Parts: sequence; C-alpha cells; structure tokens
Amino acid sequence: MFNFSRIVDLNKVSLTNLLLLPLSVVFFIVSRLRFYCYKLGVLRVYYSTIPVVVVGNITVGGSGKTPIVIALCHHFAEQGKRVGVVSRGYGGVYRQDTLLVTDSTKPSECGDEPALIASETKANVVVARRRSLAVQYLTEHNLVDIIISDDGLQHYAMGRKVEVAVVDTVDELGNGLLLPAGPLRELPSRLSSVDIVINHGGGDDAKVSSHLVAKKFINVVTGEEKSLDGFKATRCYGVAGIAKPKRFFATLEGLGIDVVQKPFSDHHPFSDKDLNFDEGYPILMTSKDCVKCKSFATSQMWYLAVNAELSVDFYQQLESKL
Repeated sequence: MFNFSRIVDLNKVSLTNLLLLPLSVVFFIVSRLRFYCYKLGVLRVYYSTIPVVVVGNITVGGSGKTPIVIALCHHFAEQGKRVGVVSRGYGGVYRQDTLLVTDSTKPSECGDEPALIASETKANVVVARRRSLAVQYLTEHNLVDIIISDDGLQHYAMGRKVEVAVVDTVDELGNGLLLPAGPLRELPSRLSSVDIVINHGGGDDAKVSSHLVAKKFINVVTGEEKSLDGFKATRCYGVAGIAKPKRFFATLEGLGIDVVQKPFSDHHPFSDKDLNFDEGYPILMTSKDCVKCKSFATSQMWYLAVNAELSVDFYQQLESKL
C-alpha cells in the first residue's frame, strides 16, 4: 500500500528539480490562496442539487482515472440511475461554454477521454473549460440523478458530495515535489482529506484498489473480436498516445506479442498519416486512441478492451457517503 507519510523522495530529485524549486514555492502560494478564496466564499462555488462524485488525483499524468469513471457509470446505470459525466475535455477544440457529447460529436471537438466515456457508456457527457458549468448544465436540464467528474479534484468552483483520489502505486507521487519541480498539484497531505483513496494497481494490502484487466481485442472497423492470445507470437505495431505508453506495450508483450513500439504524446490528435507504417502488421492500440481513429480506420487496426476492476470495499464506501 502506498505510504502517504512520505513527502520527498531524494533519490528522484535531480539538479533540474532543485533549480525549479522557487517556482514550486510560487505555485504553492498561488494554489493555497486560490483554495482559501473558495473555502472562505471570496470566490463562488456552484453546488448542485445532484450528488457530484469527483474522481481525481494530486499528480499530473495518467493514474487510471477514466477507466474507473467508466466502471462507475456502469455501476450506477445498473441501479437504474441516469448518470452524467463532466470533463474539461483536454485536447478538444470546442469554443462554447459547455458541449454535450453526442454520437455526432468528433473526438477532436470534445477530447478523447469524453469521447471514450460517451462511446462505452450511456452517460450524458458534458465538457467545459470550467467543470462547474458542465455540472450546472446537467442539473438545470434535469438530465441526471448522479454526476461523476473525470478529474477536477482541484476545481474548487465545483461543489462535490464525494472526493475520490486515485494514486498510481507504481509511480506513486514521483519525487514528492510540487509543480514544476515535481508532478504534484497539491501536497501529499491532501490525500488525508478526501473521502476515498484508490490504490491503482495496488497490492493485497491496499484497502481500496483498482486494476486494469485486459478482456479482448476488437477490430476498429468490423467489430470482430479476438481473444487475448489472438496475436500471440505475431509481430504487431503497438500504438499508444497515452501518458504512459510503455505500460501498454508491456501489456502486449506480456500476451506474447512481438511488439514494434510506436509511442505518441498523450492526447495525440491522430491522423491517417500517423498510422501509415511500412509493413502490413496488425496495429494494436488503446481504446482511448481508437476513438480518434475511427474516421480513417482500416481493418488492420484493433484495440485492446480493458475494464477497471475495483475492490468491493470501494463500492461499499462510496454508497455509504452518497
């Protein structure tokens, strides 16, 4: 289980990190002032009449939040609840204050993660630069019974009923320093104030844990399905435009696949030229990348379907706090 008492890991602190420390001090002061302005009512907080569950983290980079959001959408939908999801829509080029994601919305408009959530769930997904406006939209249009915020732990203009923080147990909190000297958006002590901490990839000693479980490969064009050993001992291109592409490649290699690695930056806006490789090997990608490639996809392209499996304790704790 992650040790929350650790503050700074000196083994991960470089000279560059030390040179950036003065900027981290400025970041800390500004973020604290902003926090107290919301807490004291100097800045306005929008409180919805609908329960809001925030699934966020205190670090930058991927920590497995979006698959957990999708799992929550399915959980509440099975209870007969109308589910709403709000997101900043990182990478989206929308210009309006709020955008309701529909079947005709392009991932380039709303961002890849909202597009993925909308495609894999029946949730009403709304993106906004200010998540509080997205919450307000869902509330005023009477579209939902519960709202989940994909990220947004630090968006204090958005009132919330439950805070869930996701901690990646592999990278933990990096060097333990605040931005830009480290990956932290807030101090590690913030974890003690949230309602639930999920140890993503946590071991048996984690009180609440989540794991990504690979299910099958699905062809982007035909919808054909292959089992996890369907590409075993086959040379394939591995394409990943996520925060930690090496993990996706390691998953493929763990399935016995001969992977030609093709990493891209997180939220990369894919075009057909990006996937125009020299050889005709199968192209394997993540579901998040897949939604951006459907308009130009070929039968050469497959994505790995995964589910976030959460410990039973998580759902019990969550229900007790709603």
